[in-house]
Amino acid sequence: MEHSRLTALRQRLKQQRLDAVLISSLPNIRYLTGFTGSHALVIVSRDSAQFFTDPRYRSQSTQEVRGLRRIVSRRSPLDSLGHCGLPRGSRRLGFEAQHTTYSHYRELKKRFPGVSLVPMFDLVEDLGVAKEKKEIDLIRRAVRITEEVLGEVLALVRPGIAERDIAAEISYLQRRKGADGDAFAPIVASGERGALPHAGASAKRLKNRELVTLDFGCRVEGYGSDLSRTVGLGKIPGKTRAHYEAVLTAQTLAIESIKEGLPARDLDAVARRSLRCRGLGKYFVHSLGHGLGLHIHEKPRIAPLSCDRLRAGNVITIEPGIYVPGRYGIRIEDDVVVKEGGFEVLTTSTRDLILL
Repeated sequence: MEHSRLTALRQRLKQQRLDAVLISSLPNIRYLTGFTGSHALVIVSRDSAQFFTDPRYRSQSTQEVRGLRRIVSRRSPLDSLGHCGLPRGSRRLGFEAQHTTYSHYRELKKRFPGVSLVPMFDLVEDLGVAKEKKEIDLIRRAVRITEEVLGEVLALVRPGIAERDIAAEISYLQRRKGADGDAFAPIVASGERGALPHAGASAKRLKNRELVTLDFGCRVEGYGSDLSRTVGLGKIPGKTRAHYEAVLTAQTLAIESIKEGLPARDLDAVARRSLRCRGLGKYFVHSLGHGLGLHIHEKPRIAPLSCDRLRAGNVITIEPGIYVPGRYGIRIEDDVVVKEGGFEVLTTSTRDLILL
């Protein structure tokens, strides 16, 4: 599988009139080579591919990396590249603009004078937008683990427990059930903190009559899940329940609208229009969703200004939410595969309001 990906990348090099491209993003290196370590660079030209790492990964890279010349050195991968030099005839070198630090850019300029450094965006990411069956199966496994953990962790969600204690249990349980680890730091946001869309779990203790937003996921062989549920503690006011139902309706309409070829911004508009009709549009402050894979946020971006279109093989999140400052937040998120002629919702946990 990695060989076909390198072939596809080389085709992109020709299209972009590049002689070679330097890959520094670890998820992208994993996608191209299978390498799961934490320190490497890859350079791919039209007729060669080299992998650079250090001696800690000598044995691991032997087992995982195929189809590339491996250079293992006590130098840093960037120093090793400078020592070995670029592939013959490299005059236009692409680099990952989103993942290359300024200091590394300056080092490349210094080591390779006379070479044009060309910033590239999503060069590798675009290759992985449509997931292969194996990739979808790995995401499916990650989703199953996350849903099992949700079922168990709900027993801990009660007045008096700290948000960070719930988050710690989520991380522990996901690993215990076979995940590589968290896909991102678990979000546990209760009461007024729920109005912060990306609130990190804090020392705040849960209280009766509060909403609690849980947003977490795990990785299986690098591929992630991403699930959000908002639950209530004790008696929840009728207006708050109505707001929950409004978010659920917006999400349901969006999921039912998924189809291959649909502009992502049009899908976002379905949920946004639904909430706006209920007077809640101003509280929906983020995009409807995003692609999911080795990166937790990938293309397609499902947002008002997105230029992406849905493609068969996309795995996307659908996560409308409202955030009422000083009061609460409500978010419901599920993972969906776009298919030819339809879609498949990977997450199966109930989306009805759970009262604990």
